[in-house]
Amino acid sequence: MSWNNEKQSAVDFAERVRLNQQKLRSNLKSHYDFIVCGSGSSGSVVARHLAENPDVSVLLVEAGGSDDVPSVTEAARWFENLGTERDWNFVAQPNPHLKGRSIPLNMGKVLGGGSSINVMAWARGHKNDWDFFASESGDRAWNYESVLEIYRRMEDWQGAPDPTRRGTGGLVFVQSAPDPNPIAPAMVEAARSIGMPTFDSNNGGLMEGNGGASILDLRVRDGKRLSVFRTYAFPYMDRPNLTVLTHALVTKLTLEGNRATGVEIAFEGKIQSITAGLEVVLSLGAMHTPKVLMLSGIGDHGELQRLGIPVVHHLPGVGQNFQDHFGIGCVWEYRQPLAPRNNGAEATFFWKSDPGLETPDLQTCLGEVPYCSAETAAKFNPPAASWTLFGCVVRPKSIGQIRLTGPSPDAPVQIEANTLSHPDDLKAAVACVELCQEIGNSAALRPFRKREVMPGNLTGAALKDFIRDAATTYHHQTCTSKMGRDSMSVVDAQLKVYGIENLRIADGSIMPRVTTGNTMAPLHHHRRACRGGLAQRTQVGDVVSVAF
Repeated sequence: MSWNNEKQSAVDFAERVRLNQQKLRSNLKSHYDFIVCGSGSSGSVVARHLAENPDVSVLLVEAGGSDDVPSVTEAARWFENLGTERDWNFVAQPNPHLKGRSIPLNMGKVLGGGSSINVMAWARGHKNDWDFFASESGDRAWNYESVLEIYRRMEDWQGAPDPTRRGTGGLVFVQSAPDPNPIAPAMVEAARSIGMPTFDSNNGGLMEGNGGASILDLRVRDGKRLSVFRTYAFPYMDRPNLTVLTHALVTKLTLEGNRATGVEIAFEGKIQSITAGLEVVLSLGAMHTPKVLMLSGIGDHGELQRLGIPVVHHLPGVGQNFQDHFGIGCVWEYRQPLAPRNNGAEATFFWKSDPGLETPDLQTCLGEVPYCSAETAAKFNPPAASWTLFGCVVRPKSIGQIRLTGPSPDAPVQIEANTLSHPDDLKAAVACVELCQEIGNSAALRPFRKREVMPGNLTGAALKDFIRDAATTYHHQTCTSKMGRDSMSVVDAQLKVYGIENLRIADGSIMPRVTTGNTMAPLHHHRRACRGGLAQRTQVGDVVSVAF
């Protein structure tokens, strides 16, 4: 098919989708077999796999609006979405460990969720992450070997063949950043020059051992973002059994005793109830999944009683165990300005702050623009023609929590991120900054370096002070409804909410621990769940794939 024919075919399909969804929305039903709440990196996969069965009706509910805007479709413009209507604009509580700062915690409020406003890095997590998930859940289906099989099946890997670790022909187009800005391979060479192994990809072998450096795997093609929503849900939106409802906020679950029967949504200026015949799946992310659970009476009884919310089921882990990667911008001025390419962040390395660790606990991504906290930007005033080594502690020990501030859906959540509250995180952050400086000031990056802008010649207490000013989110908020078998666990290995029938969670909040690296790829990871009776009722064999 010629390029013109392909383009016309895409236009025709988009028009079919528009007309079909217009019809489905105008005839919105009061009952669906499945209601999937949230169209992000997990919810889009869930909705797609459920809608593959034409006999099942699926409603995908999204609080945000259209993703068909240039700042979303053009991958290098991702940062233009931060602080807009496509961002929930969450802000953490003032944190004494960050000198009283309140850091922004951006999350996607748009079709595609985070995958529509993020940097599009594809990082599947370390082998040890998945083996830990298997151990916590008591289910070998979560271990690295099992997950690797699923990744191979979903990927359409464009790089050097690696059949034991990479797949081709799947839905998920992945490639190493093509024709990268020359500074990206120079950063990989700089890492090699100080003793780091280098790899063809930041997935595969690099994520099975002690770390290393590589050009970054991206979900970008010809400069265009390949969001999870566009890859999974959109191709099914011309079908009669998948309704995608935008600008619809899930406010609470409807329950009969301990059984989820549907949801209440704020839509077109009023609250509407919609029932689910088979299941409700929450894919609202680390803030709103626990919020909706708590507003529905599922959570710690003391917290719920404090706000006058009737307790349906005491689950003390709801909203607890909040984890996020924090990043520190180390910035250099370009010798001669270079325009960003692809996503503007095309190389990465993973390494250990202490050689005795089992898993790399540090990650750094190269930013081809200055990227730092508001506080350090004000203090150091980086020139527009600068580049960044955005260092990150990817195995943080600091744990936070999400709390309600009132019984109404309009009341904001209180986010106690507790960044840097554990002393080991500060120690690891110091090691990360020093490593970034060693790489950034190495001979391999000399052609791109006019001067180091920040942190510069700081040591000891002054460097720690810089880190407290610099620490900001890496946008990997997770773990607030964790999977496991202890008293603080919220879901089991099949992602079913303990004590509540017909309710699952499929998003980053179920992680027992945040994965080593960017979180979009782990959130794609769909696994086999919904065994037994549900599967028979949906007539899709003995399993239904549900995204995590």
